[in-house]
Amino acid sequence: MENTFAEIGGIRPVATAAPETRARFIIRTYAHVFGAIMAFTALEVVLFKSGAAEPIAALLSRSWLLALGGFMIVSWLASRAAHSARSMGAQYAALLGFVIAEAIIFVPLLWMANEYAPGVIGSAALTTMIGFTGLTAIAFGTGKDFSFLGGLLKWIGFCALGLIVAAVFFDLTLGSW
Repeated sequence: MENTFAEIGGIRPVATAAPETRARFIIRTYAHVFGAIMAFTALEVVLFKSGAAEPIAALLSRSWLLALGGFMIVSWLASRAAHSARSMGAQYAALLGFVIAEAIIFVPLLWMANEYAPGVIGSAALTTMIGFTGLTAIAFGTGKDFSFLGGLLKWIGFCALGLIVAAVFFDLTLGSW
């Protein structure tokens, strides 16, 4: 039994659209991700330059499991809001709320990194930009679809989460892992 577009709400997946439409969609998506990353970065700079980062870090670093749970809940809520929103304004509001919440949740990690290894944040940002640029160039240059990695990344994420929970409850030190 095959679903028609009318049966699934009349929404046509971009993957079935013409190549020009898909390319426009991908470029717009990348632009939104870039904008969200820039907003996240700007918020982090404001939090650190204003002195608000240290009290936030002190509060949120009391339980890394709660911080991780907050990250997951905020991600789920923002994703749900973006998918169910009827207007573009509501979708942008969900994205902005997500960026703000994630900027706050990331403060303890960034504060500790800055305190114990000054300069590591810049190195990590540069490494991430190089990797992102490389993958983007490969995807755009070859037309390769990396969506097959989604399942693998989910399993790795669940394994990492299990390891983090085990480390918290059994007082394990994960070190670099």
